[in-house]
Amino acid sequence: MAKTSAAAKTSITSAVTVATLMLFSMFFGAGNLIFPPILGAHAGPGFSWAIIGFLLTGVALPVISVIAVAITGNDIIDLARRGGVWFGVAFPVLVYLAIGAFYALPRTAVVSFSTAITPITGYDSTLAAAVFSAIFFGISLALAFDPSNLVDKLGKYLTPALLILLAALVALSVLKLRGEDMSASAEYAEHPLTAGLIQGYFTMDSLAALAFGIVVVSSLRHKGVPNGPTLVRGVSYAAIGAGALLMVIYLGLGYIGHVIPNPRGYSDGAALLTDAAQLTMGTPGLVVFGLIVLLACLTTAAGLIGATSEFFHRIVPRLSYRNWAILFTLISFALSINGLKAVLSIAGPIIGFLYPAAITLVFLTLIEPLFRKKLHYTFRFGLTVSVLWAGLMSLNALGLGSSVIEPLINWSPMHAQDLGWVLPTAAVIALGIGVDSAIIPPRAVPVGGERQEEAQARADAAATH
Repeated sequence: MAKTSAAAKTSITSAVTVATLMLFSMFFGAGNLIFPPILGAHAGPGFSWAIIGFLLTGVALPVISVIAVAITGNDIIDLARRGGVWFGVAFPVLVYLAIGAFYALPRTAVVSFSTAITPITGYDSTLAAAVFSAIFFGISLALAFDPSNLVDKLGKYLTPALLILLAALVALSVLKLRGEDMSASAEYAEHPLTAGLIQGYFTMDSLAALAFGIVVVSSLRHKGVPNGPTLVRGVSYAAIGAGALLMVIYLGLGYIGHVIPNPRGYSDGAALLTDAAQLTMGTPGLVVFGLIVLLACLTTAAGLIGATSEFFHRIVPRLSYRNWAILFTLISFALSINGLKAVLSIAGPIIGFLYPAAITLVFLTLIEPLFRKKLHYTFRFGLTVSVLWAGLMSLNALGLGSSVIEPLINWSPMHAQDLGWVLPTAAVIALGIGVDSAIIPPRAVPVGGERQEEAQARADAAATH
């Protein structure tokens, strides 16, 4: 019996290790490479505060989001239903489109081409970009075609290679590059912590975590990890492990931007890292950095295609998982040909609109077990206000009706830092807790989720596609 128990523990440890590497590889893509170094280059003396802010939204928030999914045992659809019928449908669809074909997926190919192909070969034409994107998405689709083996492919092989190459670039940059004292750019000079928080948003990992969380739950369950507290601990360990890897890499990439010569001369992190690779390793450095980018973006693209296709197959089962995967791959291929600026230009409005609701949903999911009852009105009130406020902020940022909208929302603290939604949302959450406490009878919220059987059935079905 002792031997069996020891073998079971070893098996669980192995499964958690692979899931950790898989989750890291799904998180770590194009945005994760390009945002930390440009933060380091522009933060100046405020680098420490800026990178702390980045780590809060780029690491801590995604880890917490995955743990929230593990605690409930539910996926993003089940979580979003707490906000009402319309929110329960619209929010998951928008999240998956944002992290999938309409933004994050095309970004992986565009960043790969501009940083891994153009600097080495000199090719920079639309035709060259189209040929590369076709090859890139063909490989990504092949990796994602069999979701039952995706964990092994990403966790066992591609991620260790990616980590080795990243560690080499960071170590050589620390040893060879000597920065210069530079003043911070405008946004970092006044509020470096808040500016770092906003940059962390742009990785979109907190949104992706709501989608990837159930993938980790399903993968560990397939590896034999039992339901209940053991499964929750396993997912939590995988999330924390992936977060620790992200944190170390972000610190290294941010430091590269902080110590590279003439840091303020760079407007994007891709060009900065390309020069850092060449300065530290010469022409071979460009090849090394190209491999880093390709591996990071391939693993992320495969994970995004898989997660997005499984989601839409669930809500529209008439199309198979593979048909959805092909459809989203084709859409991403078409959008990627337009170039990096075109793809990144849509990030601001998408992130500004979705993040307040995502943060509110995760926060309420985590605090609900403390009250040992369903916080029905708390979810409805908090999510409604966060969505409405985010919508007004997005319209105002786009200049649509700003003369009317700005006076309505500029009174809230941290409005200038795009965090004006926090106080109004917190106020209605407090009101919702009061209403729920007054009229909803206590009922225990089980750890591990109320719909474990349903999640298991979905995981089993996914493995047969």
